[in-house]
Amino acid sequence: MVQRQLPRPAEILELMKFKKPQLDGRRRRLDAALTIADLRKIAQRRTPKAAFDYTDGAAEGELSLARARQAFEDIEFHPGILRPAERVDMSTEILGGPSALPFGIAPTGFTRLMQTEGEVAGAGAAGAAGIPFTLSTLGTTSIEDVKAANPHGRNWFQLYVMRDREISYELTRRAAAAGFDTIMFTVDTPVAGARLRDKRNGFSIPPQLSLGTILNAIPRPWWWFDFLTTPKLEFASLSSTGGTVGDLLDAAMDPTISYDDLAIIRDLWPGKIVIKGVQNVEDSKRLIDLGVDGIVLSNHGGRQLDRAPIPFHLLPQVVREVGRDATVMIDTGIMNGADIVASVALGAKFTLIGRAYLYGLMAGGREGVDRTIAILRSEIERTMKLLGVASLAELEPKHVTQLQRLVPVAQPAAPRAPRRAPATAGAAASGTAGTAGAGAAPRSARTAGSAAAAKKPAAKKAATTKAATAKKPAAKNSAA
Repeated sequence: MVQRQLPRPAEILELMKFKKPQLDGRRRRLDAALTIADLRKIAQRRTPKAAFDYTDGAAEGELSLARARQAFEDIEFHPGILRPAERVDMSTEILGGPSALPFGIAPTGFTRLMQTEGEVAGAGAAGAAGIPFTLSTLGTTSIEDVKAANPHGRNWFQLYVMRDREISYELTRRAAAAGFDTIMFTVDTPVAGARLRDKRNGFSIPPQLSLGTILNAIPRPWWWFDFLTTPKLEFASLSSTGGTVGDLLDAAMDPTISYDDLAIIRDLWPGKIVIKGVQNVEDSKRLIDLGVDGIVLSNHGGRQLDRAPIPFHLLPQVVREVGRDATVMIDTGIMNGADIVASVALGAKFTLIGRAYLYGLMAGGREGVDRTIAILRSEIERTMKLLGVASLAELEPKHVTQLQRLVPVAQPAAPRAPRRAPATAGAAASGTAGTAGAGAAPRSARTAGSAAAAKKPAAKKAATTKAATAKKPAAKNSAA
């Protein structure tokens, strides 16, 4: 029987601790965000639709982005047991320098349009966290101002090859003079992708106001206050603005970009050079053979060619071909620290985050970027401990299985010569059963063992059919 007593206030107070109220609205919002998806929701509430959709959207049907994110969800981890990992070392060396975490901030354009602190917030947060920050050619903060915001940290510069090559050459010289240690030579934007959300929203630099734009902005006065009371929004590295995002990209990019341009930039640049936007094994091998310092497997966050290869699926093939000693990095679709752990396990030396960083920026400026980094750091640490690994070097392919959802269609076999009449009906029946069985292999959720397992019932069926045919009476067989 349950023993009951009168409530004792002292005992109740021991079990109940009242949380101190957080009066700072920004801090309260960010503290409540436990995942990058939470930061995305806050960003969507606080940012006008055109600016949010520029960050959140991708090209055409947005299939490349959706598939990239799905690929990270379709994995299975394999933890080791009784392997103490009380403290984990998440630091790494990348491109000749240290990084406290296995990810850096990717280049993003138009960043101050998302939130007025822009690249200054990103660079400052990266410096404080001990990770690299990458400034885009289409950034809204100058090379020199980014260096001022992150004077002691690692700054990288992402370069587009312009139609007017001298613009690109001058940007390269400025970045080198400012002490940036790595240049990202971007190869996946000969022309702009079809960013349909931007076209529908009339997204441009500077913003083109419409009735819809104004109505959407009414519940977000803080964004307009920041926009109207801070320096003019413009491309800090380019001399002219105006037009839609696609128009600007088309004017800035050049579809005649070639290996000759890479050779020129390499001669101009004194630091490390990385090729961003590699999407197949053959190009990866050629670039590594040419002696570049690294490659980034990327489909530009799904913002260029829709239905492009999935970088995370491409990663093991590239690492296998170019060797685990080559500097292979990856971006596109990373929304969780577990995505980063899986990438490192499959051979990536480093990863880059773009949208995850911008969601934090839109949610809370510099503090929001700090929160993004903190969330990913916590997820990486927890995942590594649960896997039983104490350092990034201990992560191996055995820790991850990529589950397969999209299976390439097999190429048709070469046509066979016409068959002659079968020797016996039994042989024909046996052959038919074998063919049907072999074609019955299911589209598996795993890439390896399932297909082999599927063939066993087929072979058994063929053997059974053949045995049954062999038992038929000889006279009946002759009549047939």
